[in-house]
Amino acid sequence: MAEWKRVHWTLFSIVSASFFLDGVLFSLVPTTIYLTDLAQQAPLIFAVNSLAFMLGAFLLGRLGDAVGRRLGLVVSLAVYTAGALWFAAAFWAGGLDLASALLSTSVINFGVGGEVGPAYAALAEFSPPRRRGAALMLSANFWNIGAAAIAVASLYYTALAADPKTAVFYTFLTAVALAAVVLLARLHIPESPRWLLARGRVDDARALAERYGVPLPRAQPASSSLRGYWGRVAVLAAAFTAQLLTYNIAAYYLPYAPGFAYGADAAAVNIAVANAGAAAGAFLLLPLIDRSRRASFLAAFLGGLATAAALAAAHGAPASLYLAVLFVNLVFSEWAWAAVSVLESELFPTAVRSTAVGVVTAAAWLINAGAVFTEGALGAGAFFALLVALWAAGAAAAAYWHRRGVESAARELEELA
Repeated sequence: MAEWKRVHWTLFSIVSASFFLDGVLFSLVPTTIYLTDLAQQAPLIFAVNSLAFMLGAFLLGRLGDAVGRRLGLVVSLAVYTAGALWFAAAFWAGGLDLASALLSTSVINFGVGGEVGPAYAALAEFSPPRRRGAALMLSANFWNIGAAAIAVASLYYTALAADPKTAVFYTFLTAVALAAVVLLARLHIPESPRWLLARGRVDDARALAERYGVPLPRAQPASSSLRGYWGRVAVLAAAFTAQLLTYNIAAYYLPYAPGFAYGADAAAVNIAVANAGAAAGAFLLLPLIDRSRRASFLAAFLGGLATAAALAAAHGAPASLYLAVLFVNLVFSEWAWAAVSVLESELFPTAVRSTAVGVVTAAAWLINAGAVFTEGALGAGAFFALLVALWAAGAAAAAYWHRRGVESAARELEELA
């Protein structure tokens, strides 16, 4: 078995920084929109952003298979940095109307959505089998750390600044500064040797393996489609849709729904607590994720179902109790995200791995957009019912995979495809 080496730490650090930035960028609008004149338009903005995220995941996921993991990550970063600069400049100049807000925040989400395919593929294809699950889970967990960090920063800027305009502007400038740092790091990311082999670049793959002292993988047959893999896509898309909607509803959307007991002013605190719980969740799953993917998958959704029911029951209780239950629910949400993310990174051929991750992600975000469009009509009570129902649907998918699915822990990617 391959050992964990310096190059793995380098790649893990760069991809983790990427997910940290993704969490920051994705959370910018939910943590600041209540400070602007567009707070009443939040459901529409969130829904359009979800569609943009979906398109980015699909289109840039395919790009990650066409041009490589490294270049795919550079393109996505350039896109969402441009969107953040656009939003900040328009807001500071007093020209942020609904149209410019929709367009600029959609550019941000298009870029962030496009990160997922090449980032997961890069880390899965380079990591040793016995550490692959932990590496993918902990790296993706930096999304939650980034989201919690920017929410806390927004609260700090709001308390520090005399007016909301300055707080929003500082929050976005913080994100842009982080993007510049991550761009410098990405210029040093190694290309995936498995991707090079899939493109027929055997000499380049061999030279890269020798440079970093890692084994040269066995080449897989080049596959230009997902034919034969749609069953895996369906199970993972169903589970990821359930996880994504429950995460977004609990962490981001409920504070803006009619009837939410604590009001939209609680949005930044809600986001910070939710993502703190998610960030803690990854470390709690560490003992299990590389022992059994199937057990991790099932435990995540069963725990999420139980705590979602508890969260619905706690709504209207003192805010401290509600936030405590939210924290625990998001621990299991992170488990579910980790389980699905690791599986979708492992279960497809190299030549279409980034595309497969993009398809699973896009399917979930398309449904997420539809759910957000109904936010203003359904209200908080209906969303809590939906939260429990979605966790139940995810638990059903996880139970099916536990009984019929492939156990992929500690196995080479070539065995699984």
